[in-house]
Formats: sequence, structure tokens, C-alpha cells
Amino acid sequence: MAKRNQNQDGRNFSSLKTVVIKLGTSIMTNSKGRFSRPVLKRVVSQISEIIKSHGLHVIIVSSGSIALGMETLKLKQRPKDLAALQACAAIGQGKLMHLYEEAFSKKGYHTGQVLLTRDEFEERKLYLNAHRTLKELLNRGIIPIVNENDTVATQEIQFGDNDTLAALASLLVKADLTILLSDVEGFYLKNKTKVDCVTGEHEVEKLKGHLYTQARAHTVGGMGTKLNAAKMLLHSGLSLLIADGRDTRVLEKILAGKNVGTLFLGSGRIIASHKSWLAHSARVTGSIYVDDGASEAILKKGKSLLARGVTKVEGSFKRNEVVRVLNASKTIIGAGKINYTYEEMKKIVGCKTDDISSVLGYERRLEVIHRNHWVPLNP
Repeated sequence: MAKRNQNQDGRNFSSLKTVVIKLGTSIMTNSKGRFSRPVLKRVVSQISEIIKSHGLHVIIVSSGSIALGMETLKLKQRPKDLAALQACAAIGQGKLMHLYEEAFSKKGYHTGQVLLTRDEFEERKLYLNAHRTLKELLNRGIIPIVNENDTVATQEIQFGDNDTLAALASLLVKADLTILLSDVEGFYLKNKTKVDCVTGEHEVEKLKGHLYTQARAHTVGGMGTKLNAAKMLLHSGLSLLIADGRDTRVLEKILAGKNVGTLFLGSGRIIASHKSWLAHSARVTGSIYVDDGASEAILKKGKSLLARGVTKVEGSFKRNEVVRVLNASKTIIGAGKINYTYEEMKKIVGCKTDDISSVLGYERRLEVIHRNHWVPLNP
């Protein structure tokens, strides 16, 4: 299972170039859910120092806009309906950016606002545009302040928590480390033992058995969303660390390699950007079920998926859209960009490759999903 005594090699962060830091609501607000300006100034001071001392590019995923909106509207509890949340965000987002810009400019740095919705991640062109924007800001020495565009997000496209958003932002720029700062020192087992290091996706799944639910009036997310974010990044070879943002020297300790928080240590074998997008961001429009032979061919032999191995299709997908692939046990084994429409696939399920043209009445690419546009999941 998870290692509890991580050696210093896994925490050698001397070569970091890009770091994503997520500041949770529990850090940016007090016990009454009110935004804390002293905390923001303290965090900005810490981040400015590590930028200066380590030459890092830093992206901040920050909570706080809704809390600032609640403050203006004199609300004591976080609204539950989407319209009220959007109103709070609309009021608070500008205030939040003003506070960050004011605090960072005093340290000699400037910020840029980046508001994102699911659309920016699910649509490939928008995804690439978001990537270029973030990289341009970083290259110009600007600190991006990322948040969900709550004012326009609908129930269907909202992230719901900044842990997921931080992980997706990290995938956008292939950040060397993602740091989730919360009000906990790391991940604890049910016997109250803190886990120091986790090195695989399967270990993350085992940790989910140690979760417990704690309702909070002012925050969303929780340790479950942090584990999901960690699994997402581990799959792509990247690392994530959960630490206590209340510690006034937490970032300094992390970069010094101290045994702080819980580290989810990525393999360093970074998967290609388009495959990372397929796995974690792309909009999925259908499902392809395959037999055992096809499952083994695409998972273990690196083959493309052919129609002969397909047993059933679901959805309303078009050509070049992304579908999930499930095995005979109905377990998701991967995702890929499909070369046929749903109507075409219904006709050629189980067909031999040589028979596809005669069944459809026209020529089409041989593979259902080419191996170059396929990524395994849940290995």
C-alpha cells in the first residue's frame, strides 16, 4: 500500500520549473466563512519568496471570489443554488483579483486573471488556446490566477471544486508539481496515521476506503476530490502534494525537501499532451464495448482497435469525437478518438476489416480507434 516513510529522493524539488498552487476556501476564509485578507497577504509573501529564490513559474488556483461576494451581500452561509453562487462570484471575482494584484505588485510581480469552464478543457481547440495563454503569461513573468468562471458555468459544465481545476490546469502546462493547500496536514488513515508518500494509482484507490464525510457550510470538495486529482496527475506521470496551508513556512519547507504533507509521487514518465487530454479532459460522447481478444490487443500489444473486436456501441457520437472503451466485464479500460459515426458503427460491429467497405458501401479508415489516438485508463 502507501509508503509512510518516504526517503529524501522523492522530495528532491530542486529542478522544479512550474508549480500549480491551489488555495482552498478553508485557507482563504476564517471559521465564519469570511474572506481573510491577512491570509492572502501572507500567502502572496510566501509565493513571491519561492519565485525569487527558486526561479519558479507559479500558477495559482484560488478560492475566495464567492466568499468575497458573500461578504458584500452580507450572507452568513454559502448559497446552495447555482444562480446565487454565480451572483456571489460575479461580485467577488473582481475584488479577489484586485487584492492579488495589489499584494503581488508590492513584491514586484503582476497577475493575470484566467477564468475557465469545462468547455475550455473538453473542446480541443479551446484547450490548446488555454494552454497557449497560460504559457504566454508564464513566459512573460506574469502569475496567472485561475478560477472557474462561476458567473457563466451551468450545472452541467461546472467543476464543483478547485482540486479538479488545479489538476486540469497542471495537465494544461505539464506542471512539475501541484500543491493543494488546505487545513489538513496530509492524508490520514483511519488509525490516524499520516501517509507520507503514495506512488501509484492503485494505491490511491485503496486510500479511498479511509475517507469519511464531513459536511461544511462554507466549502466544497474535500479529501475525496483531492484523491481524484492525485490519481489524474499520477496517470500522466505528474506529482501532487497535499499540505497544511496554515503553516506560515509551508512552501519553503516543501521546496527544501522536508517531510511535509502527503506526496503523490509521479513516475516522471509524462504522457503526450493529446493523450492526457483524451484521458482527463475531452468530452466523451459514447461508449464502445469490446471482447477479451480486442481488450488484450489494445492494452497489452499496443494494437489499434478494429471493428471485429467490438461487441456493442452506445451514444450519439460523430467521427473524430471521443468515446470510452469498456471490456466484456463493462469496466472502462480506455478512451480514444473514433473514426466512425454511431450509425456506421452499428452496421460494422463485429465485422472483419475486409468486409467494412461492402457493408457501408464506401471506403473508410480501417481502424475504429487508431493506437495513436487511444489512451488506457484504470491500468
